[in-house]
Amino acid sequence: MRVLAVGAHPDDVEILCGGTLGLYARAGDDLTIAIATNGNVGSPTLDKDEIAAVRRVEAEASCRLLGAELIWMDFDDEWLFNERDSRRRFIEAIRQARPDVMFVHNPADYHPDHRNAGQIALDARIPSAIRLVETSLPALTELPHAFLMDTLGGLEFEPDVYVDIAETLTVKGETLAQHASQDEWLQHLYGMGYQQFIVEQAERRGGEAGLRYAEAFRVVGTYPSRPSLHLLPNAHARAR
Repeated sequence: MRVLAVGAHPDDVEILCGGTLGLYARAGDDLTIAIATNGNVGSPTLDKDEIAAVRRVEAEASCRLLGAELIWMDFDDEWLFNERDSRRRFIEAIRQARPDVMFVHNPADYHPDHRNAGQIALDARIPSAIRLVETSLPALTELPHAFLMDTLGGLEFEPDVYVDIAETLTVKGETLAQHASQDEWLQHLYGMGYQQFIVEQAERRGGEAGLRYAEAFRVVGTYPSRPSLHLLPNAHARAR
């Protein structure tokens, strides 16, 4: 299986679906992580070029741990918009990854880059399979299934499926440990650290599904939507 996760910032994918990606990696699936912005404002001390370079190195290290290919789109942090150039770049990323399944931000997330990255990815999904939408790469022959990732803190998000990540929570933590500059930044800006945050959210989502640790998602239900839960490892549908 081919899997694409699209994040707004270099650490977003690991926070929101790192455990699930770890399960795919264990199964030998092909992983791609596409990062929209270069994170070039996320430092209390470094200038924009310096922190962008650091964050790319950190993203590369995280991808190596997962055995994932990295697509670095290099838009400026905090200035991602849904426009022709960004949509074209997202279409190319999807065509490069050729995914069977893709994970994207919830377009209702707290951060504008998250919201815009999620909406651009969804807007690029169908055009990625249209031949006459021309980019440097050929069109897909089949649309990928799509899932919305949880929001940070689980705010304003009602999952319809959970993935049991008890066996890959450690891997998730290891990938986030590669983003050392952002652990420092989060402590500076929000007074929080990665490891405590991901465990608390995994416990909360796990408790909702009768599991110890879980990541939460929503199936993208817009047309054309097809049954897709079989594409998620360790999936548990939400009880109704």
